[in-house]
Formats: sequence, structure tokens, C-alpha cells
Amino acid sequence: MYAWIWRKLPFGLWGKLSGSLLMAGVIIALLWFYVFPWAEPILPFDDVQVGDPAGGYSDVYQPTPSASPTENPEDHEILYPTADPSPSTSRKR
Repeated sequence: MYAWIWRKLPFGLWGKLSGSLLMAGVIIALLWFYVFPWAEPILPFDDVQVGDPAGGYSDVYQPTPSASPTENPEDHEILYPTADPSPSTSRKR
């Protein structure tokens, strides 16, 4: 099909190159301005659903209850050191 279009385009090599670029631009514009806006409402790209379709959560993810507002954040164990070490004044060579 592409070879047939290439043979049917007039005006030598430069005419064929510009004609094929013009045809590609027209096809892209038709898709961009007519086909895609027409098809957007029937495509499921904006229909994002987290969890089960029934409204619950699946067995894979079970949300944990968040910490109560009265709970002290200092009661949690921190697994890394929080004190800033003093900068070293000597260089290792």
C-alpha cells in the first residue's frame, strides 16, 4: 500500500517527500481533532478504580487503622539514629 502511494505521488523525489509529509500531517490532524475526541468518552482511561469493584478491599491490601490523635508520636520505635554526628576534623588518608 505504501509503495502504491509513493508511486502515485507526483513531482519527483522532493514532491513525493513533501506530499507524504503533508498526508501524514493531515492524517495526524484528523486523528487528533476528530477521532480521538469522539473516542475519548468510550475509552476507560479515566475510569480508575482502587480496590474491589464491590467497594471493599481485596485480600491483597487491608488498610491498617491510623494512629489515634491522642497517641504520642514519641512512643514509636525509630530504627535509625536521629542524633547528628559531630563533623570529623581529621581526614583519613
